[in-house]
Amino acid sequence: MTRQIIAVFKKDLLSEIRTRYAINSLVMFVVITISVILFSVGNESVPADLTGGLFWVVVFFTAMSGLSRVFVTEEERGTTLTLRLLAKPAVIYLGKLLFNNVLIFSMNIVIAILYSAFFDTFVIESKEIFIIAFILGNLGIASASTVLAAIIAKASSKGTLYPVLSFPILLPLILTLINLSKSCISGTSFEESQVSLLILFCYNVMMIAASLLLFDFIWKD
Repeated sequence: MTRQIIAVFKKDLLSEIRTRYAINSLVMFVVITISVILFSVGNESVPADLTGGLFWVVVFFTAMSGLSRVFVTEEERGTTLTLRLLAKPAVIYLGKLLFNNVLIFSMNIVIAILYSAFFDTFVIESKEIFIIAFILGNLGIASASTVLAAIIAKASSKGTLYPVLSFPILLPLILTLINLSKSCISGTSFEESQVSLLILFCYNVMMIAASLLLFDFIWKD
């Protein structure tokens, strides 16, 4: 099963390297969004709490611009039936999830570096908490985005439907990440952030478990 998951991941990775559709969309969105924020702020100093919140807002909309393609490309190329014949639904979901995780982790590391370079107030005091929140947050966004991409893959209005479905599902995750980022900037201790980190962990467990249970029905319909 592990080899099949890696095979699905490699297929998507090689396909993305050839076309670079998702990568180009993510890069352009990041550059444009950060540029708009910088032009809007001008010479004024952005409060530290605001930069922490804006960081995850940029991450959310960046994910919406690229992660939906993971199943849409299968429908456009007509390879969905081939995947159904060659692999089990759980294998397909986990392979796509692995690809989305690599994509969003890579992009969000770039966003974090750019944020640190352009915003002087974006200074993380509690680095250990931020790293844990960063990992759990990216995993949560990728897991929710992957199953939602499968749901909207056959819809006629994919571009508008994906953000609409994603927003209410990812809202609790994004709000928790924003609060954690503010705490990390202010230097909150690990004990004070345990509840928020536990919420992130539970969100990931429930999202991945629910996705594995429902994906069989989503994939075959």
